[in-house]
Amino acid sequence: MELTKIKCIHCESEEVVKNGKRATGIQSLKCKNCGKCFQESYLNNGAKPETKRMIISMSVNGSGIRDISRVLKISKDTVMKTLKKRKRSSRMLIQNT
Repeated sequence: MELTKIKCIHCESEEVVKNGKRATGIQSLKCKNCGKCFQESYLNNGAKPETKRMIISMSVNGSGIRDISRVLKISKDTVMKTLKKRKRSSRMLIQNT
């Protein structure tokens, strides 16, 4: 049996522990380094961290919401939700400094 090291998708740390299971039955993991929770695999394309990074990247480069949703094959609502969360978190960072 071969053990594979799981890395945190946020900080690339290998200090990851199990953190229960989601309602879908998929194992939830938690990083000891940054404290964030994540899954090893995702059922929906819009929930993947890579997709969220692509949404941010495409919007910064001038792509519209409909264009992003068409290219990434996700809903417009997912794109809007991701952009709103990003805007909210950047405001909090500015206020805390």
